[in-house]
Amino acid sequence: MQHGNNIQGIGMTSARTRDRLVERLKQNGIRSNAVLEQIRNVPRHLFVDEALASRAYEDTALPIGLGQTISQPWVVARMTEALLDGFTGESVLEIGTGCGYQTAVLAPLVRKIYTVERIRELYLKAKQRLRELDIYNVQFRPGDGWEGWPKYAPYDGILVAAAAPEVPQKLLEQLAPGGRLIMPVGPAGRQDLIMVTRDNDHYEQVSLGAVSFVPLVKGK
Repeated sequence: MQHGNNIQGIGMTSARTRDRLVERLKQNGIRSNAVLEQIRNVPRHLFVDEALASRAYEDTALPIGLGQTISQPWVVARMTEALLDGFTGESVLEIGTGCGYQTAVLAPLVRKIYTVERIRELYLKAKQRLRELDIYNVQFRPGDGWEGWPKYAPYDGILVAAAAPEVPQKLLEQLAPGGRLIMPVGPAGRQDLIMVTRDNDHYEQVSLGAVSFVPLVKGK
């Protein structure tokens, strides 16, 4: 367990508050101990506005400005768990860095993350925040998530933190054979979290349940 003000926090960001969140996630079906430990250890209160810090360890999405949200911890845990279940790869492409919370949860569990964020202000803040938390296996890029990040493809895993009507073709192309892609698909109010696995040029898709995400916007 890391110490210091940043990690331990006081009052509403205390260890007890975090333990309660982890217990709730367990009750709601999250099984991976590695993922639950990350949810416990990552200081979510540092990723939200100070005014909302007292709500940081509730299992709820919170606004982070610019029309974006920090995802509900259960959703972050579910996506991370689904991505890593049987994962033997090294590199993960993350679409939608946002505030960097999902990135911070995933970072110690994989070798390398390449993360893309359309909104420059969020990208710069997330980059600084992860450096302050001594997370160095992440490469950042401002850009259009629909395009992915061809330079470092193929990726063993792709995690998309915004919803689209369908899986962007370019992301499918950047997924390595044997790799898996996790993303929400569908219109607002009827989104489904899906997992796509690639077997050479054949793609298998399964549903992981209903979710609610901001849309994956095209363009920079």
